Amino acid sequence: MGQSRGPAIAFGRAICGDLDAALRREWLVTNGIGGFAAGTIAGAHTRRYHGLLVAALRPPLDRTLLLAKLDEWAEMDGAVFPLACNEFQDGTVDPHGYRHLESFHLDGTLPVWRYALADAILEKRVWMVHGQNTTYVTYRLERGERPVRLGIMALANYRDYHGDMQMPTWTPQLEICATPQENGHWEAVDGRFELKITMFETATPFFLTASLQGGQPAEPAALRFEVLDHLYRNFHWRIEAERQETDHEDLTALGRFYVDLQPGQTLCLVASTVGMDHADAVASLSAAQTRAIELLTRAQVTDEPAWIQQLTLAADQFIVARDDGHTVIAGYPWFTDWGRDTMIALPGLALSTGRPELAASLLRTFARYVNQGMLPNRFPDAGEALGDGDYNTVDATLWYFEAVRAVVAASGDPDLLAAIFPVLQDIVEWHHTGTRFNIRVDPADGLLSAGEAGVQLTWMDAKVGDWVVTPRQGKAVEINALWYHALCIMADFAQRLGQSAAAYEQRANQVRQSFARFWRDDLGFCADILDGPTGDDLALRPNGLLAVALPNSPLTPSQQRRLLDACARHLLTSIGLRSLAASDPNYIGLYLGNRRTRDGAYHQGTTWAWLIGPFVQAHLRVYQDPALARAFLEPFRHHLSDAGLGSISEIADGSAPFAPRGCPWQAWSVAEVLRAWKMLRSER
Repeated sequence: MGQSRGPAIAFGRAICGDLDAALRREWLVTNGIGGFAAGTIAGAHTRRYHGLLVAALRPPLDRTLLLAKLDEWAEMDGAVFPLACNEFQDGTVDPHGYRHLESFHLDGTLPVWRYALADAILEKRVWMVHGQNTTYVTYRLERGERPVRLGIMALANYRDYHGDMQMPTWTPQLEICATPQENGHWEAVDGRFELKITMFETATPFFLTASLQGGQPAEPAALRFEVLDHLYRNFHWRIEAERQETDHEDLTALGRFYVDLQPGQTLCLVASTVGMDHADAVASLSAAQTRAIELLTRAQVTDEPAWIQQLTLAADQFIVARDDGHTVIAGYPWFTDWGRDTMIALPGLALSTGRPELAASLLRTFARYVNQGMLPNRFPDAGEALGDGDYNTVDATLWYFEAVRAVVAASGDPDLLAAIFPVLQDIVEWHHTGTRFNIRVDPADGLLSAGEAGVQLTWMDAKVGDWVVTPRQGKAVEINALWYHALCIMADFAQRLGQSAAAYEQRANQVRQSFARFWRDDLGFCADILDGPTGDDLALRPNGLLAVALPNSPLTPSQQRRLLDACARHLLTSIGLRSLAASDPNYIGLYLGNRRTRDGAYHQGTTWAWLIGPFVQAHLRVYQDPALARAFLEPFRHHLSDAGLGSISEIADGSAPFAPRGCPWQAWSVAEVLRAWKMLRSER
């Protein structure tokens, strides 16, 4: 990708050699079925979610940490070069391998480290096989005339990716395909080593293979393994400590690999749940790189800036298989697939990347889960059946209409519209007669009301115990902007299918007229909530912006301009919009502390990156200046080199300098920047 311009994400010693800077920057690779590998540039884990093989044992769910990390060191001419890094609970950092890290870059989305060992260069790469719980890690002696002795300790675990593990009681069972030697040592057969690891009796086994590839033929004793079964305690997770969560765990050392790596030779380690019959490293890496090129070509971004190409590849990481179709992982490393996030993100992830057939597949998948006129808010992480509590959303269903509209417009697929239209009709009728959580149309004004005590239904959905931070009961402004838009879409769809559109047009007209109640001329923006339990809520939030950004707007041009300007003055930051104006007495500018404190700030001033999409769309509508609108996307080019590398964070502090927070790889953040860029490109 963009090879003549170099990689979009690359660092030298200024970042790599600075521990705090290197630990702040995280890499991610995914496998298209929910599994992933993630870590930091420096090598030390800072989150419970970091690991080299986090396998989706029931794709895309049941994500389980198996191979936690590989701790490496090199020896040459009597000198020892540590390559790994660990941070422990007592504050110790050992070893300091990042000091030998000359550079780091992303090859597409694949992390590449280059370690300087005197006059030698050792390159390390990590990637996953698309569609498999399989991770490759390779070490290649790129430069140097003498062999390097490389030692690698494999550290494993077996736990849910949300969990932690201290003092495990298991004794891992290893089945080793190699030649036994004395003192627990084993020697490779034909340059290849194979392990089957069962952490405890009922655990899903995984496999670890090592092989020498390329370069000069391996010497008979070039690759060896030493069984350890040793527990290393109190690895520290600094980000979990910052979040006041459990901040440490213990890891089991399975053993150490030793290899005398010759110039030009590659050591390939493969961790997998699917057995030991893998393609060679060169072929597997080539397949991953070819797939990246195909994604860029299909998206027609090969002539776009490198950071847009990078985001295009990032978009693919969120799209995973579910059943016989597709879904969207809302964010890595801790989210599953969420209805709201999926529908908002779908146009950017699939349409802006030239994959309308994938978007259509995803819409059909979600249609199967519509129940009582509602899309699920989230799918349970453990894969259990959906219950009423999983449908706690009023807006996911309404975003479904916009996603269908966008996909139909992009694909022109008449079969899709014909198949989905009855589902949409059913949704509209359920909303008129009433469905879960008091979601129903008020017959007096046609506006959509929703909410009951103890339930969060809009995208501002933070809840701690019984405390719903922003309950937003009543008639929410963005919900009714989406409702009006949905009715307009239904009128258009009905006409396309040769059906009567009169009922939908009548309902839309009533909503448009009643929507005028939201407008506050004295403030220059819309009320956030009408007819709530305590009356109207006049807080300045970004929700009203959707009434300007959506293709069908119930506001007048003058109102659109004034509302946009208010958002620009009071909510806009470098990487998104605040969820509440800083002048509001309830504003919280920093997203820090324990879960209650963080969730209390989540929608009370925290910046949300995905909102830049509606803002740019609204700005273009009001001012008709594509170049000016595009300038609001420029800060994201720099953000890609921070936090989740090559991607866009979920949130940031509401106060300067807007430090990235929350989930470092977020689907709708990436999607909305791509969608906005694509939209503006069409305006050139």
